[in-house]
Amino acid sequence: MAEYKLLLPSMGEGVMEATIITWLFNEGDNVKEDDSVVEIATDKVDSDVPTPVSGKIVKILKQKDEVAKVGEAIAILEIEGEGGNAVSEEIKTETPVSTPDAETLKTIEEPLQTAASTEFSGDIYLSPLVKSIAQQENISETELKSIKGSGLEGRITKEDILAYVSNRGNQPVQQAAPVQVASTPQPVATSAQASTISVAAGDEIIPMDRMRKIIAENMVKAKQIAPHVTSFIETDVTNVVKWRAKNKDMFEKREGEKLTFMPIFVKAIVKAIQDFPMINVSINGDNIIKKKNINIGMATALPDGNLIVPVIKNADQLSLSGLAKAINDLAYRARNKKLRPEDTQGATYTISNVGSFGNLMGTPIIPQPQVAIMAIGAIVKKPAVLETKDGDVIAIRQLMFMSHSYDHRVVDGSLGGMMLKHVHDYLQNWDLNTEI
Repeated sequence: MAEYKLLLPSMGEGVMEATIITWLFNEGDNVKEDDSVVEIATDKVDSDVPTPVSGKIVKILKQKDEVAKVGEAIAILEIEGEGGNAVSEEIKTETPVSTPDAETLKTIEEPLQTAASTEFSGDIYLSPLVKSIAQQENISETELKSIKGSGLEGRITKEDILAYVSNRGNQPVQQAAPVQVASTPQPVATSAQASTISVAAGDEIIPMDRMRKIIAENMVKAKQIAPHVTSFIETDVTNVVKWRAKNKDMFEKREGEKLTFMPIFVKAIVKAIQDFPMINVSINGDNIIKKKNINIGMATALPDGNLIVPVIKNADQLSLSGLAKAINDLAYRARNKKLRPEDTQGATYTISNVGSFGNLMGTPIIPQPQVAIMAIGAIVKKPAVLETKDGDVIAIRQLMFMSHSYDHRVVDGSLGGMMLKHVHDYLQNWDLNTEI
């Protein structure tokens, strides 16, 4: 028999680590090739890790809630084979870890022998190694809360705590803000920093889950980075509604797919981006990066109330039928936690369908590093004035608001407004004979 080290695989550009959510098998269990053995979470998506070999799990190296680096071994399997060291060549790709000096290394290697009695409340997540170092150095929980972690979700890594230890004499101790519990509501203090929040009797405190923390952090950063401007327009989409009603049954029978409004909206946005390519850009310092590919992010609400944005890659190269299939596939996998990390990367422009919740309009936040996002409102029947050869008439039409939020650092009102107007024109003048 031989050993095989199961490594945390590469999960796309920019993803360097993942948190273990749960193991689907236990030590001693037999697994087959391609079995999903562990669920993991990155700052992009939740996914699972399959095993490339069959064998028995003899050792789990990373436990629930621990963070693993890409290329790091997370389990050891016993597999069929000769020799005692038939370990995958992939092990050579393990991410190197920076080496502390000899004195610090000695301290780390003997954590259980010299650990102090310091205990922590569990308000902050500490890996066993970080907790051991904190105990040995007599670092209080208050001090730990003052350390800005560089790991996933701001967790304190080994490098963070070692850096803190080396500069400890120069570090000011920060006191954690207490939570006040009162029988009657107290005034909320206003401050540029996090203020003390009063909690009245009967109030429920709900900790943010991992994804909500990431969303909150990204939204705050986006508003801090980009000065938002929003333009609005009301569009007559009567032809779009008629066209979809005429084609949806045929399309579902032919393709086995639902035909929603989203591929039509995406098609119009792609055409407008082609008219105004400077909306398909990112900012890097004082440089504007004009994107070659048109990758459309599609904001998708999840059953747990969170939000994720899967990406339609190269949307300009897809037909209406291709867009419909791509959109349905991404939406299904997003809601069933089957997205891959690369499915949420590389968006150059984003659309948000607030109309799916019955909202007339919205002012969405621009996902960084993009410079614009469009929100589509609900389609509502309204009386509208139509110009005919015989004069103006009032008729019942299908109307919809759209809003376009853009980064005023590089997108002025003229560009942002014209882009929105072109999407409006493409939808309002939709050809009822368009093929799908």
